[in-house]
Amino acid sequence: MTWFALATRATPEGPRPTIQVGDAFHDLYDAAAALGHAAVVGDVSAIIRDWDARREGLFSLARGLGNASGAIVAPKLMAPFEPRRIFGAASNFIEHAEEMQTKLAAKADSEPYIFLKTIESVVGPGDAVVVPPQVSRPDWEVELGVVLGKPGKNVAVDTAQDLIAGYTVVNDVSARDRTRRTDFPFSHDWFRGKSFDSFTPLGPVFVPRDCLGDPHDIRLGLKVNGEAMQDGNTSEMIFNIYEQIAYLSTILELKAGDLIASGTPAGVGMGRGIFLKDGDVMSAWVEGVGNLVNPVSAPHLPRG
Repeated sequence: MTWFALATRATPEGPRPTIQVGDAFHDLYDAAAALGHAAVVGDVSAIIRDWDARREGLFSLARGLGNASGAIVAPKLMAPFEPRRIFGAASNFIEHAEEMQTKLAAKADSEPYIFLKTIESVVGPGDAVVVPPQVSRPDWEVELGVVLGKPGKNVAVDTAQDLIAGYTVVNDVSARDRTRRTDFPFSHDWFRGKSFDSFTPLGPVFVPRDCLGDPHDIRLGLKVNGEAMQDGNTSEMIFNIYEQIAYLSTILELKAGDLIASGTPAGVGMGRGIFLKDGDVMSAWVEGVGNLVNPVSAPHLPRG
């Protein structure tokens, strides 16, 4: 099977859908026209939301591009698509829960803990994560982003995979000093701590499900200024991806284009007692997907 990914690149004329085959990037529209494929309609977001109808044609195009010339050199990539909604799984790795001093019930007595992040918090590769003045302890969280390509309600765990179109990298940036409250009887405020503008770096590409294999045996990690902070494996999840999808589908109908940030391994700043500083550079990576690099802009914090 030919590995490929979809991306969105910035051009003077505006965003353009792009296909990556191996290490080479090609304009999706131009590549389809050059190889005599059916016209490609819409951006990457539209393609994902119509995934079943587009999938075979894209794999055929990728095979045809295997040795094609005309690759784009060093494209400026943006977030690969615009999620319809963003769901985040909290404390979904045991060692991460321990470093956060989170006391979990036994899995048999529990369900996934899911929160929402705003679409407006999304930024792409190379974009700065801008830390607002009221945040003093910004932190990182690499996660495998699960992209849905079809709707589903009350989905069984053993059929949940059918909803997945593919995967991307998510960095669930978190303001640790803003996720807890003492002015209300509710101790946590996930919305306030995780939905600041620019707090959801996404990308660099979208990789189809068939190109990645078992999503529960994938290494993922994150570096800050080149120093490894996180290095885990999705096999360490408490609730696997299919269980997360099944659980969410009991609450609401999942839609094509939804994104699930499926949890982060140990190694976050909170557990280490260190936090992001102005000028830091985060590199979040997922094996088989790519490396998502974002600088930090926080003029009110010490320089990294």
